[in-house]
Amino acid sequence: MAGLFLKVFLVGVSSLGCLYPFMDFCFRGETRGQKPNFVIILADDMGWGDLGANWAETKDTANLDKLAAEGMRFVDFHAAASTCSPSRASLLTGRLGLRNGVTHNFAVTSVGGLPLNETTLAEVLQRAGYITGMIGKWHLGHHGSFHPNFRGFDYYFGIPYSHDMGCTDTPGYNYPPCPACPRRHQPSRNLERDCYSDVALPLYENLNIVEQPVNLSSLARKYAEKATQFIQQARASGRPFLLYVGLAHMHVPLSRPQRSAGPWDRRPYAAGLREMDRLVGQIKDKVDRTAKNNTFLWFTGDNGPWAQKCELAGSVGPFLGSWQSRQGKGLIWVGGSIPGLAQWVGDPALPVLDIFPTVVALAGASLPGDRHFDGLDASEVLFGGAPAGHRVLFHPNSGAAGEDGALETVRLERYKAFYVTGGAKACDGSVGPEQHHEPPLIFNLDDDAAEAAPLERGSAEYQRVLPKVREALRGVLRDIADDHISRADYTRDPSVTPCCNPQRTACRCQAV
Repeated sequence: MAGLFLKVFLVGVSSLGCLYPFMDFCFRGETRGQKPNFVIILADDMGWGDLGANWAETKDTANLDKLAAEGMRFVDFHAAASTCSPSRASLLTGRLGLRNGVTHNFAVTSVGGLPLNETTLAEVLQRAGYITGMIGKWHLGHHGSFHPNFRGFDYYFGIPYSHDMGCTDTPGYNYPPCPACPRRHQPSRNLERDCYSDVALPLYENLNIVEQPVNLSSLARKYAEKATQFIQQARASGRPFLLYVGLAHMHVPLSRPQRSAGPWDRRPYAAGLREMDRLVGQIKDKVDRTAKNNTFLWFTGDNGPWAQKCELAGSVGPFLGSWQSRQGKGLIWVGGSIPGLAQWVGDPALPVLDIFPTVVALAGASLPGDRHFDGLDASEVLFGGAPAGHRVLFHPNSGAAGEDGALETVRLERYKAFYVTGGAKACDGSVGPEQHHEPPLIFNLDDDAAEAAPLERGSAEYQRVLPKVREALRGVLRDIADDHISRADYTRDPSVTPCCNPQRTACRCQAV
């Protein structure tokens, strides 16, 4: 029987996070009766211009560029939020932060996490007979029942939050630089407010801390090894699998490989891109060797580059957010969210929120029936059906201006409306002033991808679009008010800090 072979590289351009969804899916005739496998790889703080497929100046992503060249691209693909925890919560629930309760990042001392009454993608697939694994950064709660092993993942290997939220003996590249973990009982050297010097970064395997502090120089290698082992073991079991990989790349600190050579000292960000690209290539090679005929592989990102990290931040390409002249992580301009391809007329607008319902549908499972979802099943789009995406997308405030999680930015077809702007820190340390706009700023993204010049409020175009924006916003807020919503516990308590040996400085313990 003839087989169907489809490769999709979803490269997003959004207004919120950073996504370059690559998706590879291949069905052969002999596998049609089997449930598909899913591999979801999420990059961290990567920019639109970091991919050679998007930006000719970039020469460091050969594996990803190959995937883009071989695949179908969705070039209007959006992250669900522009900071870590909210974006990841939306990926795993298919719901915006105002519904799932995760509106800002969790801390090292956070008691809570993604609310327990929220159902994760892993839990849905686990009930459908899937083996589920998670490798990498979690950042949705590490204490008690919020740990990944209690949120639907049979296997977990990774760090509980961002890798700048604990000291290491291999600090890597950061701006400003942070010190290594102290040895013995030295006075605190936390000279920079954003450095963690008292507790080392932990590495978990399932419920156990196996290394503290983490060796950042070997973390990518360990992730590749654990991911390929999981795929091999899952295939040997004869059951379908879900593998979710939360990369450390391209979040700071950028690691210094053990074979640190000249190029790393001169261009650490480019070297980090190459390391990430190799890691993704290793996972893709394993899929090709063991499960190619029946596996979806997505590659996307959580939000845009962290502009205040200067030369250690990624590129937003042409999506400059020029009206405000600052762009990147935490902001809701296009480049602050998604590294994708430029928006083309006729392409469906899809957010990362669609991954949840699309995977559930392809797996033959059912969505939880007691809640509303912001994502849509995009499987028809993936298989060449009518390009019906979202007419309207909502971009929550995430770490910059406005109340966390509030929906004050609306994407309506080719238009983008801002009710609030500003609030993020730039490379030079300055912070854009928080400004509220009533009536909102409205940009025509077809004519102004850099978001440099809003429409004149008195223009016929503005007056035609404004009522539609207002009605769309009223509609989603009414829907949320009628929904079963959750509230995350953001309480902090130092006693929940991950620590494998409280008797030792910085909680040191030997690697297993």
